[in-house]
Amino acid sequence: MSGVIQVALDGNALGDYIFGLDPELLVESAITILAMMALFLFLSYLLFNPARDLLARRQEGIRQQMETAAKEKQDAESFKSEYDAKLKNVDKEAEEILSEARKKALKKESEIVSEAKEEAARILDRANREVDLEKEKVKDEVKQEIISVATVMAGKIVATSLDEGKQSQLIADTLEEMGDETWLS
Repeated sequence: MSGVIQVALDGNALGDYIFGLDPELLVESAITILAMMALFLFLSYLLFNPARDLLARRQEGIRQQMETAAKEKQDAESFKSEYDAKLKNVDKEAEEILSEARKKALKKESEIVSEAKEEAARILDRANREVDLEKEKVKDEVKQEIISVATVMAGKIVATSLDEGKQSQLIADTLEEMGDETWLS
């Protein structure tokens, strides 16, 4: 230390070197610069490269998100156009559904009417058969009545041996008793 103080006291400590740079200072400066470069490279390897990788991954993630968003936007636009097209066709589809329902209703109506006509025809046929059966029954009753009248007449004829005039009179009286309605039905 006394050498430094003495140089300072001499006042001419810078004298022999350019700008006062001695070789020791230059070597120390070079070593410091080299150490700083090594430290920069080491820190670059430890800090800057991971930061660059992180930024690259983030940039790739953002790019993928943007691509996904663009694809979703395109899908949404296609869905919107499809939805708009369906909305335009809703009225047409509703009219088709209503038309189909009307056709089915008319078909059902005609089926019901035809079934009713068939039922009415069956009822009428059954009624006609019952009328025919009643007519047959009445005819049988009339025949039975005629037979009973004939039997009564035969009994009267046998009981009173009458002549032909009297027999004709008896038949006419019997027919009058039965009435015209019996013979007409």
